[in-house]
Amino acid sequence: MNAPPALSPLKRRSIRSFFASLRYSLEGFWAALRLEPSFREGLIFVVILVPFAITLPVNAVSTAVMILALFLIIIVELLNSAIEWTIDYISTERHPLAKSAKDIASAAVFLSYVNCIAVWGVIIVANWHRISRLEFLRWPPSLHP
Repeated sequence: MNAPPALSPLKRRSIRSFFASLRYSLEGFWAALRLEPSFREGLIFVVILVPFAITLPVNAVSTAVMILALFLIIIVELLNSAIEWTIDYISTERHPLAKSAKDIASAAVFLSYVNCIAVWGVIIVANWHRISRLEFLRWPPSLHP
């Protein structure tokens, strides 16, 4: 019977490696922004709707969930782009497995949009009695609920 392999020592992380990781992340973000139209569209969606989520008269948890649902779209879009670029890098020839991988990643993006619509819909419907009065748009704000 073989002995289990020895565990590798914990990776030490220096401040230099932390900043290198941060730089790689930012390079990936800017590459997606430059090269992926669907990422730019999702980012515009987030930029427009985050301020709207913040101004809606809902509790802080609902606001956070609405914003997280928006950022999930961006995260899934980045993963979808990484999968597509990796498949395109590996081979330019058409293959059913490559198509399936791309389609599945695209389905994940679609589901993140469905999730966002569902989350926003449930929160808006549940708080419609406050939203419909538009009191949150009046200035100065009322001190009485």
